Amino acid sequence: FMNTVEYLFSYGTLQNTPVQLETFGRELVGSDDQLLGYKLEMVEIGNQQVVALSGKTHHPIAVVSQDKSDFVSGVVFEITSEELAQSDLYEVSDYKRVMGVFKSGQKAWVYVQA
Repeated sequence: FMNTVEYLFSYGTLQNTPVQLETFGRELVGSDDQLLGYKLEMVEIGNQQVVALSGKTHHPIAVVSQDKSDFVSGVVFEITSEELAQSDLYEVSDYKRVMGVFKSGQKAWVYVQA
């Protein structure tokens, strides 16, 4: 099938080049943006492979905020639909993928609290 362009917002470990190389086999190109209506909390990662790769036992997780002025800073990456599927495999079950609303007006996928 055609590899369509997808946009994926990262506020955590997917901004790290080693994680990008391991997950996608390449370095990603992206632009800074802000996810609206969410705030960051921390979640403990039980998956040892993910911990080993990221070097962190706790990862940030975006949770829906009641405060509309809350936002989460990060980067919107341009990836392919195939890479989006690979990204789904990287994320642990604490996260779910949703379509976010961003300051730039860009539409992008983002992993938030499941």
